[in-house]
Amino acid sequence: MSEKKTALVISAHAADFVWRAGGAIAKHQSLGYDVTVVCLSYGERGESAKLWKESGMTLDRVKAARRTEAENAAAALGVSDIRFMDLGDYPLILEREDKYKLVDIIREVQPRFMMSHSNYDPYNTDHMYTTSIALEARMIAQAWGHNPGEKVLGAPQLYLFEPHQTEQMGWKPDTFLDITDVWDKKRAAIECMEGQEHLWAYYTNVAENRGNHFRRNSGGQSGGRNARYAEGFQSVFPRTVDEL
Repeated sequence: MSEKKTALVISAHAADFVWRAGGAIAKHQSLGYDVTVVCLSYGERGESAKLWKESGMTLDRVKAARRTEAENAAAALGVSDIRFMDLGDYPLILEREDKYKLVDIIREVQPRFMMSHSNYDPYNTDHMYTTSIALEARMIAQAWGHNPGEKVLGAPQLYLFEPHQTEQMGWKPDTFLDITDVWDKKRAAIECMEGQEHLWAYYTNVAENRGNHFRRNSGGQSGGRNARYAEGFQSVFPRTVDEL
């Protein structure tokens, strides 16, 4: 029997995983992976302007609405394991014990690969903070001296998904994933994020543009795959291969 295939997505806010990695999540679920999504916060303060404009809105109501949206989006992508750490946003801060809880999840999931935000994001420091935390937690999960006796983590790749204002972030994709066959699932997940409807068209356009880049880099007009939608990722660690 083959080893269970798993992946882990660490999202700063409750909607980030949808815009930036929804296609990869749906694609790998369809390939037999169990994808776990961890939302460090609900994005209740900084990512929920539409909700805050409603009369009488409260923090708890915003959190509940964003959680429901994220759960519905995860279901649309085929994900059954979505977890909410509810650590607050703007700013997002993890204490030592919070980091250890994330390490526990990483060791439990034993992901073949991980995903998180770009290394740099001056427009939203929660995002780049999340990736620094993901790297730190990955390191701790590999340490034999952390909770000795537990199964330590191997060396999963950490893919950085596309930030909102790509050119400002120093993010350079080296991997394009064709998500055409699961685009309907990603679009359905996007439409679950009712609190940020202004981003629906934007991220549809991003997927179309990355589809063009996939076509160009898979052979162009000389036999390239006719991908209509794709997602781009930047890998952090070297990839080990037997042939190119």
